[in-house]
Amino acid sequence: MSSLVKCPHCGLRPREEFTIRGEVATPRPDAGADEALWFDHVYLRDNPRGEHREYWHHSGGCRRWLVLTRNTLTHETSDVVDASTLKLGERA
Repeated sequence: MSSLVKCPHCGLRPREEFTIRGEVATPRPDAGADEALWFDHVYLRDNPRGEHREYWHHSGGCRRWLVLTRNTLTHETSDVVDASTLKLGERA
């Protein structure tokens, strides 16, 4: 069996039921921010080694957006929360 993800709504589910969106992004720059700041925000992403927070969509289940804490070396997940529990603009 594939690796399992513990959905807070559906319990342990196979990873294939999920779609990965990517890292939990930093807040957007202000509309009048410098072009270089916008370039960094849109095109440059961290590639951390170890713990990393990502948005995952449970597309094959409850269809909720989740925030997973995943180790990029071992692919183990240590925390899963519903993305709706995060405050607007909060970095997970």
